[in-house]
Amino acid sequence: MIIDGGNADAGKMDEVALIGHRAGLLNRRSFLVGSAVGLGGLGLAGCTTDGMSLAEAAKIYGPVPEEKFPIPAVDVSKVDPKYYRRTVRYETKEAPGTIIVDPGNYYVYRVEDDGSATRYGANVGRDGFRWSGDAYIGRKAEWATWTPPKEMIKRQPEAAKYARGMPGGLENPLGARTLYLYQNGAYTLYTIYASSDPESIGNGITSGCVGLLSQDMMHLYSRTPVKTKVVVLPA
Repeated sequence: MIIDGGNADAGKMDEVALIGHRAGLLNRRSFLVGSAVGLGGLGLAGCTTDGMSLAEAAKIYGPVPEEKFPIPAVDVSKVDPKYYRRTVRYETKEAPGTIIVDPGNYYVYRVEDDGSATRYGANVGRDGFRWSGDAYIGRKAEWATWTPPKEMIKRQPEAAKYARGMPGGLENPLGARTLYLYQNGAYTLYTIYASSDPESIGNGITSGCVGLLSQDMMHLYSRTPVKTKVVVLPA
């Protein structure tokens, strides 16, 4: 994702969550960037109505070999079962199809039309980089190109080789699918993206972007047209 200096807080823009297992390497948990844009939010609540066994989760989060870049299976033993995809009762005035991000509980909801929602476990912005308010999906992309901003390259010269863009692929920070959040016609610098790191789910690691497991992100992406409303709740 690209930082627009005219739209970000100069003290917080382009912060990077470098929590990879090997220091110095560019990986899919690095360079999850955003900005501290102040937006208004509203509170909602959800409750679980069903559960999922480890065996069931292994099927849902199995490999996706037909993709342009074949996606490996998720090691579901590294994900707290409460973050497995499931259908929950969810009372809200928002219209079906609306995406609601609950960063305080590490969940993303897609509102359904029967008083329920599809709930996904997520990673979110770390302390100091969480935001709230209304946005909408301004564009969406499969295996998007990622371009590190100049500020990042200045601090981390190893990113310079991607100054003209890192092609889509399994190592690309944006992953298999990306939903770009807009407000008033402008890109907010935030995305909902696909993560291949199961240990990131249920944690605050980014600078405001929201990550779902690749299989969950593909499920949400396929049901989310451009212009879909997104509500990000206060943490």
